[in-house]
Amino acid sequence: MLESFFKYPGVLSRMRRGPLADRIDTVAEALTQAGYKRATARRYLSLVATFSRYAARAGCARPDAIDEALVERFLTRIPTSDAMRSVARSALGHAIPHAVRRSPMLERCGTADDPDAPFLTSFDTYLQDVRGLQPRSCEGLLRIAHGMLRWYRAQRPGQLLADLSGRDVLAFVAHLAATCVADSTRSGAVSSVRTWLRYLLGRGVVREDLARLVPRVPQWRLARVPVHLGWTEVRAVIDAIDPAEPTGKRDRALLLVLATTGLRSQEVRRLELRDIDWRKGELRIRRTKSRRERVVPLLEEAGRALAEYVLGGRPRNASSTVFLRHVPPVGPLPHSSTVSAIVRRRVGRCGLRPPRAGAHLLRHSLATHLVQQQRPVKEIADLLGHRSIDTTAIYVKVALPQLARVALPFPGGDT
Repeated sequence: MLESFFKYPGVLSRMRRGPLADRIDTVAEALTQAGYKRATARRYLSLVATFSRYAARAGCARPDAIDEALVERFLTRIPTSDAMRSVARSALGHAIPHAVRRSPMLERCGTADDPDAPFLTSFDTYLQDVRGLQPRSCEGLLRIAHGMLRWYRAQRPGQLLADLSGRDVLAFVAHLAATCVADSTRSGAVSSVRTWLRYLLGRGVVREDLARLVPRVPQWRLARVPVHLGWTEVRAVIDAIDPAEPTGKRDRALLLVLATTGLRSQEVRRLELRDIDWRKGELRIRRTKSRRERVVPLLEEAGRALAEYVLGGRPRNASSTVFLRHVPPVGPLPHSSTVSAIVRRRVGRCGLRPPRAGAHLLRHSLATHLVQQQRPVKEIADLLGHRSIDTTAIYVKVALPQLARVALPFPGGDT
């Protein structure tokens, strides 16, 4: 496969050296299947071959002997920009994914000039290997940990982390809370602080459990009306999508599925071709937030848009996931935030500016629309996959006309 990118025998011989010699043809095939352009694939393959020769000179003879430390040493020796190092890391990720797991947060921290990088690297390893968290979750925790370390260095210059006190923790939490707008964001941030402090205690960096001093942020789930669009606005957003292009077919099918089934972004992202029952007009949701399978109806318009995308717009790919990226690397949508970004972009193009415009906006809009149609709350709860009907009760608050009809008359007024 390498011969389709390089033709000179000397170049091919040089590229098939080192511990990755047997893998580089597989990498070349994977890059081709992922839809990378020829120039990009050649660049990635050259970087992989360069690293393979570097690893051989470092005494590494097998691919499984390559570790993160060796990768980091190689990247620090690339005499170019940070952007080139990022490209090299992406290239190596295709050949040795087990050794290239660094969080984007660690990329921003750096390794050479940041004194906190060793702490954050070990914390990242703990979160992935011990806690089993996903990279996106790890990045949020690393961001809070890095922020606390920087704040502590600025407030207590020259003081060791072992001297961290409860007064310092409370001062940082107050500083952190002031930067958060919503109670939910504030609650998640202080929860991350507790996780970081427990890790420091487990590592023996601090001598007492400082996590118990972090106050909890009170939250009332039903205190706010969910942000939603009117059904005519939802209709306008979907109708504005041009299905002539493959991405238009994808986005129209995606928004119709979200708007008519109320799926969460994670659920629609993981939807597979085998989950579509075309004859019955149903979608089977296998991996849900509550870990319980459920079946939702696939309406005719959404089913037609889905069929048009699968047959005429979906890229050729070995993945069975329904909705795919259309730019290299072609494959499943990488994160739930990707689904929300698609919704946000399409809503913004219609001139709408809701406070929140992610995938949940359409879920809230559907639930609100069904309540306004006076559908039973239990029926709405089953469609949305709520384990408790109390969770669905928040949508009743937006049904003001219905609430007005059941309101008691004012004492002394007309009956």
